[in-house]
Amino acid sequence: MDDDEDVRTLAGWQLEAEGFRVTAVSDGQAALSAVERDRPDLVLLDLTLPLLAGLDVLTHIRRSGNLPVIVVSGRTGETDRIIGLDLGADDYVMKPFSPAELAARVRSVLRRSGRQDGSEGDAEQVPQAPGRPPEREMRELVVDRVTRTVTARGRFVDLAAREFDLLAFLSDAPRRVFTRAQLLEHVWHSSSDWQEPATVTQHVHRLRRKLEQDPYKPRWLRTVRGVGYKFEP
Repeated sequence: MDDDEDVRTLAGWQLEAEGFRVTAVSDGQAALSAVERDRPDLVLLDLTLPLLAGLDVLTHIRRSGNLPVIVVSGRTGETDRIIGLDLGADDYVMKPFSPAELAARVRSVLRRSGRQDGSEGDAEQVPQAPGRPPEREMRELVVDRVTRTVTARGRFVDLAAREFDLLAFLSDAPRRVFTRAQLLEHVWHSSSDWQEPATVTQHVHRLRRKLEQDPYKPRWLRTVRGVGYKFEP
């Protein structure tokens, strides 16, 4: 979803070369129509779209489900990235981008969302590591890897795919401290060479707002100053 024909052509060519089926649209209204009609496995979304702005498109998509969305935008300011992530984007890629890196980001988000490589048919479940329980239940918090759902204090919590992945990873290693670089590697399958470590911080803040009674005094997602983050069961 991009109003720049060159961008649509470049991204489409790379993804089709790697076996994906691509639908390209140039405005926000066509974007929502394509989502309803084609039921895609993932959306690449520009923020600057005619007829309906990209952030409005993202809001509509999030209200209707957990379809993975990668924002691909020329807006490089931190505020734009934070807004996009706060509205539920699973990743944020800045223009100009490497087509090969974009395809790698697509594969990574599809894997982490349980949709695998975007092939036709029902999405496969993410394999469980040996000995890892599919459901981790703690006091007032349940993280279910099979259904990819989270319940906090008896209330269903609507998480984007990457938010769930981050929470599941941290809760699988309670009280262990991870740096932002380690979380980029294990959850995003990326590194600071490709992605801003601030992405981790922004996702932690979003999780706290959704999970914690007081996000400024978190119970589960703790900051270890000068190091990183840990999950306190």
